Amino acid sequence: MRTTGDSALTVPDDLVVVGKITTVHGVKGWVKIHSYTDPESNIFDYQPWWLKMPEGCKPIKVDQHRRAAKGFLAHIDGIDDREIARQYCRREIMVSADRFPVPGADEVYLHQLEGLRVVTAYDGEQRDLGVVTGFMDTGAGEVMMVSGDAGSLDRIERLIPFVEVYIVDVDLEARRIVVDWDPAFERGG
Repeated sequence: MRTTGDSALTVPDDLVVVGKITTVHGVKGWVKIHSYTDPESNIFDYQPWWLKMPEGCKPIKVDQHRRAAKGFLAHIDGIDDREIARQYCRREIMVSADRFPVPGADEVYLHQLEGLRVVTAYDGEQRDLGVVTGFMDTGAGEVMMVSGDAGSLDRIERLIPFVEVYIVDVDLEARRIVVDWDPAFERGG
């Protein structure tokens, strides 16, 4: 844990990005929310939200929300003015990972995979492709971003679809993911 500018607040060390406040909506301090959770409405189950502000991380609480045509609208507790709400726009929403439910036996959260080594078992030969640096939602599914480093086959970034056909094994304890991916495919093919 680390402290914010306000010494009474302690920022959790395990913050995970779960969405983004995009813009203001109306004149009463409502904001538009883009959720990265699945299902999207789960973002409201994880409070408080933490936002990176110029003065440091700041916790906020949402006291009302509703679905909108694209995403959600939310009201930040104590903010009833459009101009005050504007300072929270274009900020990522983070929550403490301890707010998430415990995953099932064969489930993981994507944030748990960041930093794991990726090894390909393509054609029966094991080769190190690098480290998971993040995930990208393409609309058709998640794509794992793997960056080559000094310990890998090369220093190429690869985009590997995070689907069962390519993911052979995920071992959190060993901090390793085995994939069936042709290392000749760069940036997803």
